[in-house]
This record gives sequence, structure tokens and C-alpha cells, in this order.
Amino acid sequence: MGRLNGKVAIVTGAGRGIGRATAKLFAAEGAKVAVVSLTQANIDAVVADIEAAGGTALGISCDVSDAEQIKSTVDKVAATFGGIDILVNNAFDPSAVMSSVIDLSVEQLQRNFDMGPIAYLRMMQACYPHLKASGEGRVINFGSAAGIIAILPYAPYGMAKEAVRALTRMAAREWGSDNITVNNMLPVADTWGAAAADLPPPTVPLGRYGSPEDDIAPVVLFLASKDSQFITGSSLTPDGGLIIDSAR
Repeated sequence: MGRLNGKVAIVTGAGRGIGRATAKLFAAEGAKVAVVSLTQANIDAVVADIEAAGGTALGISCDVSDAEQIKSTVDKVAATFGGIDILVNNAFDPSAVMSSVIDLSVEQLQRNFDMGPIAYLRMMQACYPHLKASGEGRVINFGSAAGIIAILPYAPYGMAKEAVRALTRMAAREWGSDNITVNNMLPVADTWGAAAADLPPPTVPLGRYGSPEDDIAPVVLFLASKDSQFITGSSLTPDGGLIIDSAR
């Protein structure tokens, strides 16, 4: 406990799944957490859970495909908590992720880029002065195995997530002198709740989907903490072994 005492974190897509689990774990470890998502009811529920457990949270509704809303969100977090030490870019639009290559429209691809690498870039740029001032800033971006091993039919999602990995590597080199680490997460997790019963069995060596609370959020915590201070530009894979050797 207390691994993030005194830290301020922004977690996007924090209303459900991995984002929710991460926000709650960060708060339990002492961080002041900005719970950023699109659906107000989900935001309110996560904030209530954090506060009931004795943590500190600020709920903000934000469409991360909108540059002005990103700027407003970052400004509000910095003004409320006095700075920003950790940024977790996790939000995406699950309604637009599936298409074959042959049927993929530019409009659908653009939506994945708007919610993925473009939103992540804008968030990173807006947070950069605060991360630099922190002296040990952390950025954790969510990529995906979909692009690495070409999971079908997730063509637009995989393309956008591979761009996220490239953005992460570039920022890691550029921001290293500011003592800001920038890393990727490539998880395989059950984020569907009851709908998971309709999914095919996971074809991973460990034979199950990861738990956002038990398997994924603790790895995000590691990347956000001092324990990972000498890791940057890397992709961590809490995926049950899905992409063994595939990231070469």
C-alpha cells in the first residue's frame, strides 16, 4: 500500500473494465485520481467507490476525440490537484473496432485513430508540462495484440493500436531527458462482464481471459510506480502468453 502516495493520476476510459480497475487501485495506493470517461453514471459510480474506500477522486466527463475537451480536462485536474504525475491512456470506442480490410472505410479507420493515437497524443501533449514538472512523470498507453498478430476482423483497431505503440516509442526517446517514462500495455482481459459467456474460449497458454482487477491493473500500477523507473519505450504483455515471440 502507498506506492503512489502524493501522486496525481489521470485515467481515461475509467468508467468500466480495465480503466475502472486501474483508477480504483491507484486510489487505494494513495494517488489522487481523475476518473475520466464519457458516461456520467459510470464516472459517478467509480468516484463513489473510491471515496467510500477512503480515496480521493475527481470525476470528469470527456470525449477524448475532442481536442478542446482534452485541454479542459487536463487544466481542471492540474488546477484541482496541483499537478499531474501519471497519465493512463485507455479510452476507445468499442462500437467501431471491427472490420475486414476489404470493407474498411476511411471514416471508420479515422474514428479509431481519433479515439486512439490522436487522442493519446493530445492527452500527452496537454499533460507534458505537468509530467516534466513532476520530475518522474509516467505515461502508460494501451496498445493491443490485435495489430501485432493481426487478429481478425479488427483491422481498424489493430492499425490504430500499432500507431499507439509507435507514438509511445517516439515519446519515450524524446521525453527521456525529462525523466518521463512512456510505456505500452498489451493486455488480454475480460472487459465484457456477463457478455463474456458468448465469447469463444481464449486461445492463450494460460487458458483464460485476464481479470482487470487481478491481472491487468497491477501491471499498470507497476508502470506508474517507482519500481519501473528504468523501463521506457517498452510493451508489457499481461496477455496469458497470447503473443509469445510475436512482438519481434
